[in-house]
Amino acid sequence: MFKYKYLCIFRFAAAAALVCATAVAQAQPAYPRKPIRLIVGFPPGGNADASARLIATRMGDALGTTFVVENRSGAGGSVAAQIASRAAPDGYTLLWSSPGALTINRIMEHNLPYNADTAFTPVGRTFTFCNALIVRPDSPLTTVAQLVTYAKEKPGQLQYGTQGVGSAGHLSAQMLQNVAGVSLSHIPYKGGGELVTAVIGGEAPSAFVSTLAAGAMRSRLRVLAVTCQQREISLPDVPTMHEAGVKSYDASFWFGIMAPAGTPAAIITRLNKELRDALTGAEVDKLARSQGLNPAPSSPQEFAAIIKADYEKWKKVIGRS
Repeated sequence: MFKYKYLCIFRFAAAAALVCATAVAQAQPAYPRKPIRLIVGFPPGGNADASARLIATRMGDALGTTFVVENRSGAGGSVAAQIASRAAPDGYTLLWSSPGALTINRIMEHNLPYNADTAFTPVGRTFTFCNALIVRPDSPLTTVAQLVTYAKEKPGQLQYGTQGVGSAGHLSAQMLQNVAGVSLSHIPYKGGGELVTAVIGGEAPSAFVSTLAAGAMRSRLRVLAVTCQQREISLPDVPTMHEAGVKSYDASFWFGIMAPAGTPAAIITRLNKELRDALTGAEVDKLARSQGLNPAPSSPQEFAAIIKADYEKWKKVIGRS
């Protein structure tokens, strides 16, 4: 009788716990139940904005909600990152970011309004991309080896253009100087169009531009190399910098999605799944490559490791701690 009594109590308690757990689960609202804000740290019209909107549309369809893309450019992505870092960690504010806000600005600016180490939780990487080293078609520099030799013979005299300090092009050139042991002179421009025009017009003897721009203007430019580790699909006959003689050179870049720190793990997992699905298929592959981007999905953990490795790499290249 004694054993039967306590067995009944145990069964009752277990049943009650199950009922309570079910009630709590049912009481919690499903995610998402409202639009999701995606803050993009770049102006409208570029490949960052175009790719963000592509993924936002696909993820929104899969999640049954709307992604509201909000362009908040400025300070190399730090403006957008600051806004996202202060948002509620509920899965309704996300950041479309690049190395600028999460690694480069940490090295170049010591008073960021957010802590890049602790302010965000990675959702996943989206795309990778790289740059191309270009010169005029009539330039006497026909290979990377010739350019490096010239730069060594005349330190600081060879000028190169980029889209500005801290840009992917500027970092690509910094890595060339670091790996090849040369000194170049930087000319910052306001945008890719102005930069390409400067090279064509002879104002800038060389430049680092997007592979998209290099491919589109190839009839009027000479493309010496791409800055990534593998050859670019859109420029299959152009060697990598490593192949061109600058050994161990790798200036690859990425876009990815971050969430404010403290966002529930279940939401991060759900977002990562939908992000991976959004990056698959022939349609997204074609659209991405038309913007000079390569789909490169990752897990949150893999993305965190990529960001950490990038920080260490660029800290050595830029030469600041």
